[in-house]
Amino acid sequence: MDTESTLMITPSEVIEHLYCPRFTYFMNCLNIPQHEELRYKVLKGRKIHERKERENQDYLRKKIGCTSKAVSVYLASPRIRVRGIVDEVLELSDGTMAPLDYKYTEFSEYTYKTHKFQSVMYAMLIEEIYKKPVKKGFICYVKDGASLKEISYEPSDFEDAKALLSEIFDVISKGYYPKKTKFSNRCIDCCYRNICV
Repeated sequence: MDTESTLMITPSEVIEHLYCPRFTYFMNCLNIPQHEELRYKVLKGRKIHERKERENQDYLRKKIGCTSKAVSVYLASPRIRVRGIVDEVLELSDGTMAPLDYKYTEFSEYTYKTHKFQSVMYAMLIEEIYKKPVKKGFICYVKDGASLKEISYEPSDFEDAKALLSEIFDVISKGYYPKKTKFSNRCIDCCYRNICV
């Protein structure tokens, strides 16, 4: 399979779909951009990523068994039809690998579904490209300092991710208008609220 001709989506698009399935329709079927580059949180998050890239080049998180890392790694897999840039790809002392993602938000004991799915997508990409097992991932919440959360993966997480990808590609290939989110408060500042009926 060719990464240039195979339709692929990013983990960010998966998050948008989880937030509301109509994002997939508006972005991928109607090709209406959401102009997220104009949103404050997105701009702030990008600045944090750029700063962490510069500051953390040589820093290894030895407490979690990190022996080496690669920063801002572009990975693409036509087989699973996902592509994206992983903030850090870690090699761990037990021979496994793990994704690390920075989030410009406060730490919470609760793991958000969107954060977990994004981490699982990156894990799938790492396993596919590096041919090494990925049993866990990490999220670094930078708004309240730099709190690190470990996410352990279960086999069901990968099955759920594959089912979600199938659902997203179903919307894209068939061009059907999915039901909107059941959480109406998400519609308040949605960039598509004026055309979503």
